[in-house]
Amino acid sequence: MQLKNTPISLSLPPMTEYQVHTLANGIKILHKHSTSAITHCCFMVNAGSRDEPENKEGLAHFIEHLLFKETERRGTSQILNRLELVGADLNAYTTKEYTCVHASLLNPHLERAIDLFEDIIFHSTFPQDEMEKERGVILDEIASYLDQPEEAIQDDFEAMLFKGHAMGNNILGTPQTVSAFNKDDIRQFIKDNYNTSEMIFAVFGDYTFEKVIKLGEKYWGQVPANHPVKNRIAPKNHGLDKSTVRKPISQTHCIMGNQAYRAMHPNKTGLLLLNNLLGGMGMSSRLNLEIREKHGIAYTVESNYTSFTDTGIFSVYFGTDAGKAEKAIKLVHKELKKLRDQPLGVLQLHQAKQKFIGQIALAEENRMSLILSIAKSVLDFNCADTLQQLFDKINKVTAAQLLEISNDVFDTNKLTTLLFEPEQ
Repeated sequence: MQLKNTPISLSLPPMTEYQVHTLANGIKILHKHSTSAITHCCFMVNAGSRDEPENKEGLAHFIEHLLFKETERRGTSQILNRLELVGADLNAYTTKEYTCVHASLLNPHLERAIDLFEDIIFHSTFPQDEMEKERGVILDEIASYLDQPEEAIQDDFEAMLFKGHAMGNNILGTPQTVSAFNKDDIRQFIKDNYNTSEMIFAVFGDYTFEKVIKLGEKYWGQVPANHPVKNRIAPKNHGLDKSTVRKPISQTHCIMGNQAYRAMHPNKTGLLLLNNLLGGMGMSSRLNLEIREKHGIAYTVESNYTSFTDTGIFSVYFGTDAGKAEKAIKLVHKELKKLRDQPLGVLQLHQAKQKFIGQIALAEENRMSLILSIAKSVLDFNCADTLQQLFDKINKVTAAQLLEISNDVFDTNKLTTLLFEPEQ
């Protein structure tokens, strides 16, 4: 068939996708040009929940909250109003490996955002009264997650998957750890993990690269260099595991999966493609067609693959009536077995690639997500793929490679399964 050697491509502009400048202290300044009137920018630090000391779970997230409370020259209201008064959107998040502050604003206000970012990241004072307030906020956040089984099951699943390793810790922490944090814990975590060579400020906006560098030098250039050495240890794979937990809920929730490929693994692109085919975006995924459309036994069924610097997570999740859970589990295993036993045909492979490439291209329209993704890649690997480079990687994936990946990651002897079942 002609499809066999016909790569899918788009007509992309032959231009440099982004530019990077590194300051003397190690902080990277990244710029991607846009003709939009809106700027999206972020400051990202390679420090997250996996870097927390034992019995300090939730500390990275706690710090992220406190960054917005008080600095040496601003109070809480001044911090919050600094960008909101010009209609900008300011937010932040913490993951297992990163802490990030980001903002979207009109182009003339970029320097205002940089000034604020520098102030809250390097000059926060962490006052005791604000710590106590935010402690209560986070304890309420933890409680709200526990009331959402579709969220709580993900955290408990990761704790099983990475048993005894910091990767399995809940990013929010526990009520016990959050209640015990003090200012010394915060200062020590920042000293040990906020490496200036592992920080990046990224801008997606209508400026010259020279102007972005000038602003970066003005605000970030005087930050003292700090180069602590991280001691991240890759988690071990514990193999097959299964657990059932009774909860006061009305549905059965199920998640099953495995440790998967790290961000730089050669099989990463193949697993991303498989994940999208199996249970990714859209209504035409195999799991959605089989479990929701054909059998009508689950409203939500999806698969996910997230890669980290030294490991990854692949999982399948669904929620259904308690009496239908066993059938749904069998149908999931049926779809996984198909991918382990049968290589994709030429047309199936072409369609899977075409769908995935189209979704990636459309995702470029979310400009904040795009600049966050580029910043993360440059922070981790000193480079980020252009769209065409990413499409080329997808086009090179073969049916034989997908079969090999399926037999590795979807191996039933390796899968961890967690069920939340209604109390009887």
